[in-house]
Amino acid sequence: MSPDNPDSPDSSDSCDGHDGSEADERVPVLIVGGSLVGLATSVFLGRLGVRHVVVERHSGTSRHPRGRGNNVRTMELFRTAGVEDRIRAAAAVLADNHGILQADTIAGGQQEWLFKEIDPGGGLSRVSSSSWCLCSQNDLEPVLVDYARELGGDLRFGTELVAFRQDSDGVTAHLEVRESGERRVVRADYVVAADGPRSPVRERLGIAMSGRGDLFHNVSITFTAPDLAAHVGERRFIVCYLTNPAGDGALLPVDNRERWVFHAPWHPERGEGIESFTDERCVAHIRAAMGVPDLEVKITGKAPWHAAERVAERYRDGRVFLAGDSAHEMSPTGAFGSNTGIQDAHNLAWKLAAVLGRHAGAGLLDTYEAERRPVALATSARASTRSAEHSHPGYAAPTTDAGPKQPGVLGVVLGYRYASAAVVGVDPELPVLPERFCPPCGEPGSRAPHLVVLHEGVRRSVLDLYEDAFVLLVGTGVDGDAWRRAARVAAERLDVRVSTYRIGAKSTPEDVELVTEPEVSWADTHGVTEGGAVLIRPDGFVAWRASAAAADPERTLTDVLAAVSCRVGTVARS
Repeated sequence: MSPDNPDSPDSSDSCDGHDGSEADERVPVLIVGGSLVGLATSVFLGRLGVRHVVVERHSGTSRHPRGRGNNVRTMELFRTAGVEDRIRAAAAVLADNHGILQADTIAGGQQEWLFKEIDPGGGLSRVSSSSWCLCSQNDLEPVLVDYARELGGDLRFGTELVAFRQDSDGVTAHLEVRESGERRVVRADYVVAADGPRSPVRERLGIAMSGRGDLFHNVSITFTAPDLAAHVGERRFIVCYLTNPAGDGALLPVDNRERWVFHAPWHPERGEGIESFTDERCVAHIRAAMGVPDLEVKITGKAPWHAAERVAERYRDGRVFLAGDSAHEMSPTGAFGSNTGIQDAHNLAWKLAAVLGRHAGAGLLDTYEAERRPVALATSARASTRSAEHSHPGYAAPTTDAGPKQPGVLGVVLGYRYASAAVVGVDPELPVLPERFCPPCGEPGSRAPHLVVLHEGVRRSVLDLYEDAFVLLVGTGVDGDAWRRAARVAAERLDVRVSTYRIGAKSTPEDVELVTEPEVSWADTHGVTEGGAVLIRPDGFVAWRASAAAADPERTLTDVLAAVSCRVGTVARS
């Protein structure tokens, strides 16, 4: 975004008296960037009924197979949003690829599985409603585009944000259709910048990034090799790290048959230009990496990429929010980057919906940075460490990354914690990421536990219920009834959306909405007694819990809801 002249409205100055009166159209949310995170934001806002526009400067979705690892938390979110099945259908060709292999060459005799199964023994089903999914970005994005449009999203590819100005009431954005040069002015209440690691929006706002900076550089080479599958054999890996000095890199299958991706180390710091990666050089490198000197290889594409560890110092400037790569960069090892971005989008979407719908105070939007930035800082550091553990090609890891191996990724994926004004009762001394993974147990600030229940005759996870309102889980009997009455009063008084479910075993009364499996105690799972209550936010994180019955449940719950919806000070006492 560069101004056409010194007086161009390419500015982010706040409270300048600009009211957007020249706008051609008005929309609650403008999303800048139509890649994974921007599209996920569109889906999540669409599910919540928030009208929005997405602008993407490129003419279409990604054509390069990258960003393929969708972790279990991301798939939980897509499941709740109603799009998980479509994504798995798009990913069917790689459904049996699981492990990470390290070898000298594909045809060589030195090989070691860093891990062979993502979910050995199927234990993940005890803690999650979903599972990992290997779906490349070029396959995933079209699914999200179609679904976002079905939900009412206004997606405009080939359209660029060229200027914007914000004031106390909104943001005036100048858009340009790249092919025709047509310009339109859109007035938005809020802007979500999901415009990538070189984010023009972030740069215009003057938000700095901090961290280790660039870690290493690779060139992603797509190629076809009809005979390579015979040399790979039955090894169904997600990625294979190849260590032969003459052909080091990483091999990733696209269809396990003819189409493949190879990540070759690139050293621009040594003066090596991207133009030096000729087809001839790439073919020779791939043949050396495979250990097959006469392998038939046809290069079909090349794309440079950079691994870095950086996090924005701020996630918000007035009415503009950063999400995804515009807010953080991290090493690809572990597939943390895009997943962290999609989870940014989910965290921000429900808060925007609540504030725009007047079901929460404006202060709720401040909790986006308070919750997501610490997660990005901790996750990006873990990603760099994991690159060292896996000896990622091209990464000369510092000695600080060479310590003992850290726990697996599940603690990063399902164990992160929030401490903000939108949580009551969180222990501020707990680290953002746990030292080791323990199944979620209902701690405030943590992802709510997975629990299989029978709801309206359908067997599902309670996680499926957390999307468009706060959810209060209560037991049976007089204490459960008292919490239910309190929830109705508090929700009406505060104009906060709350759904209450009585949960219990089959032997309990017929009006129990959620029936647990035999010998499973919802109370034990959530760390409370049968007389207690658990309040879960629309994003599936525990907002608060009462370990037992309260002397004044109405006042207790009203105060809690006022706090977590940032309506403190607005409670009208009767």
